[in-house]
Amino acid sequence: MVIDLVWSKEERTEILGLYKDLRVADVRDGMDWNMLHHYGSVSQEIRPLFRTKAVGIAKTSRYVPYDEPVPKMSPEEYTEWVAWYYQNISYNPGNKKIEEGDFVVIDQSGVDVGIQGSNNSLEMFSKGARGFITNGGVRDTDELILNQVPFWSKMISQKMNQGRIRFEANDVPVNIGGVVVSPGDIVVADGDGAIVVPHKYAFDVAKYAHQELEADKKGRKSIYIKLGWELDHTVK
Repeated sequence: MVIDLVWSKEERTEILGLYKDLRVADVRDGMDWNMLHHYGSVSQEIRPLFRTKAVGIAKTSRYVPYDEPVPKMSPEEYTEWVAWYYQNISYNPGNKKIEEGDFVVIDQSGVDVGIQGSNNSLEMFSKGARGFITNGGVRDTDELILNQVPFWSKMISQKMNQGRIRFEANDVPVNIGGVVVSPGDIVVADGDGAIVVPHKYAFDVAKYAHQELEADKKGRKSIYIKLGWELDHTVK
């Protein structure tokens, strides 16, 4: 896998630990401190399904629009055709190779289709995926929210894959919200959206992101004390 050329198992653990407490805003600051002012912030049109946070290492996939006509057939024939489609056209073998700490990054060419839904997302989440992000749609969102599966998408879609989209490649650079995401990059996402840190800058960005986080905690903690508020995890 390409991702193994980026991080060793020990490095994966280390880098995930460095980023686990950082907010998107902190990472944005860390990027700025490394002169990456105009890179990393995913378009604001890609938003979370619910207020949550996720940090992971990018595992990328690319899909493109399906450009063949759907043949005319009976519902019974269509059932068979759909099974064929999922096995041969939209099947993604990478979904079976999820590692603990992966952030699933899906470039689906902006197509209004729910490649990910409650079933396959929950299965990948159970294998260690930390979060999901796509420049297209996601479906079964009530269940995803109920199960607290962290998901950022451009749209909510009702549509299935067949006749709309086909799998193209895994572990390749993709474009998500105007940001090139390569396998092994760090993805941090929360209520402020998502940001991508190129793997070669990951440690330097984390250093200055923590600098700004600690300064923010210190300042807000003093205000909490003045107000007589009980200290919570955001200021400790």
